[in-house]
Amino acid sequence: MPAHTSAHRQPIRLLAPAKLTLQLRITDTRRDGHHLIDAEMVTLDLCDELVVHPSTASSVEVVPSVGAAGAADWDIPSDRSNLVIRALELAGRTAHVEIRKRIPPGAGLGGGSADAGAVLRWTNRLAVSEAVEAASKTSRPQTPTLVSPQQAATLGADVAFCLTGGRARVTGIGEILESIPFRHQAFVLWTPPIQVNTAAVYRMWDEMGGPGGGSNDLEPAALAVCPQLAAWRDELAQATGRTPQLAGSGGTWFVAAPFGTRLNLPVRDGISALRARVIGRL
Repeated sequence: MPAHTSAHRQPIRLLAPAKLTLQLRITDTRRDGHHLIDAEMVTLDLCDELVVHPSTASSVEVVPSVGAAGAADWDIPSDRSNLVIRALELAGRTAHVEIRKRIPPGAGLGGGSADAGAVLRWTNRLAVSEAVEAASKTSRPQTPTLVSPQQAATLGADVAFCLTGGRARVTGIGEILESIPFRHQAFVLWTPPIQVNTAAVYRMWDEMGGPGGGSNDLEPAALAVCPQLAAWRDELAQATGRTPQLAGSGGTWFVAAPFGTRLNLPVRDGISALRARVIGRL
């Protein structure tokens, strides 16, 4: 798809909500090495903020939000390896995108995928707006070119879900979405200052023979890759009296925190646990 300058003339502000994987099964491995999953994912009210500026070339500027725990040590690329650049390319758009980060990177919360999903929602809305405007001038219906969840999944396993959000069963390599009725849920998130490499966790899962059990098949592999995660898990368990679950490939641990529940939220190394609520489709 040929790239063209975005039609807007003023900066556009977008929200990019985090995702939380509540259940994760690895069902198979394809010949190309991609893993097939069967997961339940939800969208949280923990959000990055994106400011999209008109530009004839695509670029990214990452600005950790003031007060974000551990933000000074976040290592987030601003080159083409950033999913926002690749999302713009996929949609055939150009822009300068300022990313104000609140979702910790490497935390299993889909931060980069959330940013890419927000960009794709915006480019899809822009395509519809342009088609409507063109139709009004020609009196002929125009079909907008939209990025589908299947196309979004080519950027990363979580991008398709982050494009639509809500609550869904996610299968295939992340491109097959089945909407699930919304449920009011809230969680405590406890994210250590560790960026867990997703590819390394999947490789370890393969090397360990594909362990299962519990709510997340990747948890044993993540603990093997980053043994220090266990101490953070145990601190959250002690503080809340609940059994923590690992978010995706890690390293965020979370426990359910129903509305009105009073929990002793832990603090360590200047990092505080935080509460997040599930929100609906985006």
